[in-house]
Amino acid sequence: MLNRLFLFVAALIAVPALAQTPASPPPAPGTARVALNTSEGRVVIELETTRAPITAANFLRYVDQKRLDGTVFYRTVRVTPEFGFVQFGVQNEPKRVLPPIEHESTTQTGVRHVDGAISVARLAPGTAQGDFTISVGAQPSLDADPSRPGDNLGYAAFGRVVEGMDVIHHILNAPVREGGHFKGEMLAEPIRVRSARRME
Repeated sequence: MLNRLFLFVAALIAVPALAQTPASPPPAPGTARVALNTSEGRVVIELETTRAPITAANFLRYVDQKRLDGTVFYRTVRVTPEFGFVQFGVQNEPKRVLPPIEHESTTQTGVRHVDGAISVARLAPGTAQGDFTISVGAQPSLDADPSRPGDNLGYAAFGRVVEGMDVIHHILNAPVREGGHFKGEMLAEPIRVRSARRME
């Protein structure tokens, strides 16, 4: 009897403690979540599957076909310790890369380069494939702007980081090496993406 009473009291004490543990908010309608498990920790990205359907679907193809598993964060563009972007993806590796996709500008989608935004790297519009950037700090200069010269279509943002920005900050401030394709921007020790998976 005493044992049962002790277990009952212990359960009552545990309930408030459990209630105080904050649960992750559910995904917003019209979105999907992907967890990147990296060598530096987990990053969860919420994709705008309704507002940016082409670009989000492209990312999900890379995820579902496990083409991002074993890739790396290889580039960091650090303006300040709190502002810049990091880049990861397939780096045109023939066995991983998928065909390019149609460009979805931010004026079409309304998905902007806010802090934590993920967008797809490109050269000319319509060349984006399997390399992605994550913004640290809001970067409206990456959004489409018809008043600017050139193609003025910006980059196609399609979601944002909802968990793990501390990991992204760590990558932004990781040591870089001299030389390489992007001089002074290539990580001395690339950060591995161990897996990329959809979340329920």
